[in-house]
Amino acid sequence: MSTSIRIAIVDDHPLFREGVARSLGEIGGFELVGEGASAEDAERLARTSTPDILLLDISMPGGGLNALAGILSTMPEQKIVMLTVSETNADVAQALKAGARGYVLKGVGSKALAEILRDVANGQSYVSPSLSARLLSDLLQPTGSKPDPLSQLTGREAEILKLVAEGLSNKEVAARLSLQEKTVKHHMTRVLAKLNVRNRTEAALLMHEARERN
Repeated sequence: MSTSIRIAIVDDHPLFREGVARSLGEIGGFELVGEGASAEDAERLARTSTPDILLLDISMPGGGLNALAGILSTMPEQKIVMLTVSETNADVAQALKAGARGYVLKGVGSKALAEILRDVANGQSYVSPSLSARLLSDLLQPTGSKPDPLSQLTGREAEILKLVAEGLSNKEVAARLSLQEKTVKHHMTRVLAKLNVRNRTEAALLMHEARERN
């Protein structure tokens, strides 16, 4: 039997916490190891409960983004996923730059959330597709005269990355290109390795930068 993914949930709405915990419990494969309602609670849970993944809201006493930065400054390996209503580009950008492994909008279905958490537990990152495309322009950094890092991608890898940069999920890319979803995941793994980036959002940024230079 596979080991359950240890989850801690920090949100200042008890009913929301209970709903997430109940949904994940019904799906199975998850163990709730702690709950909290503030940034202080989040930092305490990260230290004492050692969850595999810490789910954080942004809008709570002490601030979820402050908790994120504080936790990762001392425990950089802690996997943190923001689960929030905030679609503000500044919040998304700050969370990703601080090291969040995921940024998920509340309202996500329980099965989709479970799949996202499994992916994060396995070392992947996730940003709600609707937010990824919107973030591209905000997260751009000057590249000067650096060589084009995309030149090392194969034609298929570049094709997949182009669709990811437009905000498509792996499943949507697979449907568009008549591929299996696992094939798209395999190509994206190679893309991330070749570009030396941590997640699909950073890879999409490089694609967008290349377009701006051309």
